[in-house]
Amino acid sequence: MKFKQSEAHNQRVERITTFHLVVGIDIAKETHVARAVNFRGMEKGNGLSFKNDREGFERLLRWIHQLMSTARSL
Repeated sequence: MKFKQSEAHNQRVERITTFHLVVGIDIAKETHVARAVNFRGMEKGNGLSFKNDREGFERLLRWIHQLMSTARSL
């Protein structure tokens, strides 16, 4: 059975719970920018700029883990 693109998107959005952290990344050639939101779409933390290399990726992971640990302590 085929779904319309909007139906598939709506199904993914409906699966987001209070335990999810949604991270969006604007990918560029050298420097990327990430933002994180909770299940309601409210921004968590500040945005993060990181380079397109291993150190940048590790920085992104540390940032995500920091946001996750902050959310758990609330």
